[in-house]
Amino acid sequence: MVSTWRLVASAAVLSGLALADTCSTLQEISNIEVTDPIDLSYIDEQDDYWSTSCSAMKPTCIIFPKDADEVAAIVKVLNNNTENFAIKSGGHNPNNGWSSVQGGPLISTQGMKEVILDSETGIARVGPGQRLDSIAAALQGTGWTFVGGRIGNTGVGGLVLGGGLSYMSAQYGWAASSVLEYEIVLANGTIATASATQNPDLFKALKGGGNNFGIITTYVLQTHPQGDIFGGNLVFLHTDETDAKLLKAVRDFTEYNLDDKAAVIVTAERGNIDLIDTWILFLFYDGTEVPEGTFKNFTDVGPLLDTTKVSTYADLMAGSNWVIVKGSVVQIGTETIPMPSVENSETVMGGIHAHWRNITDTTLLELGIVASIAYQPFPKAIAEAAKARSPDLIDADDAGDRLILELNYSFIPQTDYDKMDLTLQQTYGGVRDRVLGWQQDGTLPDLYLPIFMNYGFHQQDYFARLRPENRAFAHAVSESVDPTGFFRTRIGGWKP
Repeated sequence: MVSTWRLVASAAVLSGLALADTCSTLQEISNIEVTDPIDLSYIDEQDDYWSTSCSAMKPTCIIFPKDADEVAAIVKVLNNNTENFAIKSGGHNPNNGWSSVQGGPLISTQGMKEVILDSETGIARVGPGQRLDSIAAALQGTGWTFVGGRIGNTGVGGLVLGGGLSYMSAQYGWAASSVLEYEIVLANGTIATASATQNPDLFKALKGGGNNFGIITTYVLQTHPQGDIFGGNLVFLHTDETDAKLLKAVRDFTEYNLDDKAAVIVTAERGNIDLIDTWILFLFYDGTEVPEGTFKNFTDVGPLLDTTKVSTYADLMAGSNWVIVKGSVVQIGTETIPMPSVENSETVMGGIHAHWRNITDTTLLELGIVASIAYQPFPKAIAEAAKARSPDLIDADDAGDRLILELNYSFIPQTDYDKMDLTLQQTYGGVRDRVLGWQQDGTLPDLYLPIFMNYGFHQQDYFARLRPENRAFAHAVSESVDPTGFFRTRIGGWKP
């Protein structure tokens, strides 16, 4: 059988001409699936973003490669022109231009959705077109599971390349910590392997380095033993008293919970003119019997609604997609903060939450607004579990406990993108300014505070918040595997 690239190369040689735009070239001389704006598969794929601002960016075509050879052929064609392009896994990152593109080709990974499990070792080969709910469904009943995120619709590609925070991170580290090997197409169109023994520098750089080094076509993952779990939501109405109790509870859980199987996300949410003003908590326990008192500080506050129950992990993932706000522009930012002492908890946690409410007060007349802040424990156990498995760019230490804040705005008018962009900058910027002030006066410890790529806003400088030596390392690896700057200059994303 003649390979895809041989067809492309032969045609190029015969023509004696430089290759034209990627879409028409591939349509003319290869059998790779290339769809135009009038095709249903193009329309469906373009609609499948979390943010309508990404859907509004129109690629010239959408390409659906089915394996590494076809991706390599596409990259070689791209090397013969100067088009910007994008690679899309699940489309959950709402930053415009990260997995979306205006006027260039979009490479969708939806044709690469394998899940092949070795039931003896738990090692799985997973395609980048998979989402967390589909992986969980494929592994259901095998006794193994993938360490993924918390929303089922999230694509595996963006999650893992950004690190990936999981309900199971205190046990197993980041989602990226369980990657044993990457199959990757490099900037020159060659197919390579990155692992602890093959291209180890690239292997480390891919763990928290984003889309700077190549296109991943297969993730080889160590899955972990999995039975039924306990999980669900608690819902509370906002009052000042409830706010104070829940903020104290998440602080205390971050410090005092010693059971790595337990996890929480504590989210406050507001909508138009406060028709929504609630707390939604996500509780998770990796098992069916939750030790007494594990979540007592939260349940004692008195939820309005409690949906927690024993279920399969696959059902938990499938049931989590209600959090995606359809038909809206989505903007997400983040900050990492040191966990305050008990004595300073009210000052820090209360101060940050008051700042968030003050900023969101100004947004409540925005059409379709949903504003949220999620307090996510980042205990020392996550750093320890990640380091025990493999090196990564995040390089978190166990010098102290932290919390990751996820700051979301969703709204309907795309014309308000720039206005809300500034609002989000004020939101996370105000948190950062307060943390720096509290560190300076001794209210908070002086800890290393990387920002979490999976929640990063396009205005934030992800690599500047890594340790300087790791930023330099990522830049050196990028220049080594991509000396012409193919990925650095032609796709969106943070650059080392």
